[in-house]
Amino acid sequence: MRISVVGLGYVGAVCSACFAYEGHDVIGVDLDPVKIDLINKGQSPIVEKDLDKYIKKSVEEKHLQATTDLKFAIENSDITIICVGTPSEINGSLDLRYIEAAAESIGEVLKEKSEYHIVSMRSTVLPGTAKNSVIPIIEKTSGKKLGQDFGYVSNPEFLRESTAIADFYHPALTVVGTEDKQSIEIFKELYSFIDAPLHETNIEVAEMMKYASNAWHATKITFANEIGMICKNVGIDSHKVMDIFCEDTKLNISKYYMRPGFAFGGSCLPKDVRAIVHKAKSLDVTAPLLNSLMTSNHAQVRRILEEFIRPLKTRKIAILGLSFKADTDDLRESPVLELAEMLIGKGYELGIYDRNVVKAKEDGANLALLEGELHHINERLSNNLQKVTENADILVIGNTSEEFRDIEDKFPKKHIIDLMRITKRESGNNYEGICW
Repeated sequence: MRISVVGLGYVGAVCSACFAYEGHDVIGVDLDPVKIDLINKGQSPIVEKDLDKYIKKSVEEKHLQATTDLKFAIENSDITIICVGTPSEINGSLDLRYIEAAAESIGEVLKEKSEYHIVSMRSTVLPGTAKNSVIPIIEKTSGKKLGQDFGYVSNPEFLRESTAIADFYHPALTVVGTEDKQSIEIFKELYSFIDAPLHETNIEVAEMMKYASNAWHATKITFANEIGMICKNVGIDSHKVMDIFCEDTKLNISKYYMRPGFAFGGSCLPKDVRAIVHKAKSLDVTAPLLNSLMTSNHAQVRRILEEFIRPLKTRKIAILGLSFKADTDDLRESPVLELAEMLIGKGYELGIYDRNVVKAKEDGANLALLEGELHHINERLSNNLQKVTENADILVIGNTSEEFRDIEDKFPKKHIIDLMRITKRESGNNYEGICW
């Protein structure tokens, strides 16, 4: 394929060299004449393991060249990959000046080009950047239309400095975000030499994927450091702890718990988070990440009232599922119970359905709790689903019990707020998911 790469920093230089090494004809573009001269001499413009070898071979075989002339590069390519910098502003926002300048320059060249051209974003940009900035700029300056005259692909990179070439050839996955069938087929072919899953998705998901990844990586490092500080202060080798911790690929290092939704609860997580935070404080260890967990958890509960229930202007609500998870009667630190008490305190007409909790009460397990400390919950609790829902305008799905899977079919006229994603549906009409 014929590829132009705009921006020859770490990402652009590596991508240019690797695609060229695979036999594609690549033209790298940069404003810095020093980088251009180095690449055309077969030398790397940056320090990166083995990159000089890839550039030297690609230049010698005439698959790679560099220029300051963007017009020449786009006219002689079918795909343009944007790899310019996206630095931070003082307030933390993203500086898009280089992205927007590249988009405008690309649009100016495409104005005179009749062939279909694909623009790919490899730089890290926030969700909405393509739809709200880059694509409109290209359309305005070129007079062309997305999907008719040019394609757009969000293709975030996951390259680490010092291992960038190894990461390029051996990624965990490749993400291609586009609504253009022609572009996705070309990119599938472009990455056909890489043995990794290719995830076809929309542009916004692809843009967000990079931020989710980097935020998670930062969270892991911070978490390990805070655990490490606590360990150090009590005379424990934190590396031994983490070595064993990482052996658990069922819960610790896995996709488990990585489902956005409602707050955590139960007999373990809240209690143990509070205990380790208290221990850190007693040791004078600063652990802001661990300390933020319960605050964030409570905020997620309050968010349901403020963002989803209050705007609907009705006082009649039914909660379906009170225990902190399906197939249990355990009410200990259930975030759904916290939400129910919040709604009662605000004067909402509340009905509660949970057959497991009712059964445990009848068996005596929860009897004292419900008739004592939780008498206000007991007054509203029922094991009759029809009765609880008939007087409600809003149904709040509190756990993933199997009986709630077809709740939309059973009560099509009710407004459903789903805390747990019992369906694959996205929000719309009478259904709202709290994180989707």
